[in-house]
Amino acid sequence: MYQVDRLADYYVAEGAVEGINSDVAFAQMCLETGFLRFGGLVTPDMHNYCGLGAIDADHPGERFPSEELGVRAHIQHLQAYTLTTPLRGDLIDPRYTYVQPRGKARDVWDLAGTWAADLAYGDKLDSLLSALARF
Repeated sequence: MYQVDRLADYYVAEGAVEGINSDVAFAQMCLETGFLRFGGLVTPDMHNYCGLGAIDADHPGERFPSEELGVRAHIQHLQAYTLTTPLRGDLIDPRYTYVQPRGKARDVWDLAGTWAADLAYGDKLDSLLSALARF
């Protein structure tokens, strides 16, 4: 069973290392996992909180050995989308180099159609972030 505060701590720590807004990454995790209910190709034991590599039944997504490393891979992938600077930590995300061009997402709306095929993806993230800000 997940302990949400433990995952949140991982997001804050890993986001700080790579210069990524942990609130955005945490909201993205909530969206991608259905608030940790999963239910798609990715299962909880994969520790894949952002759908890395999840394409179809033959390609259900990447697996990570722990919650912490799964969060780190998520943060690193988001770093590839949002920044052009090199990673500060050791590379965990096996799909990091596939993000081209680096730094192509200046805000959450730029993730629509790139990170996810859903053109409303940025609006969904923005809605989650607004709800988080009210909390």
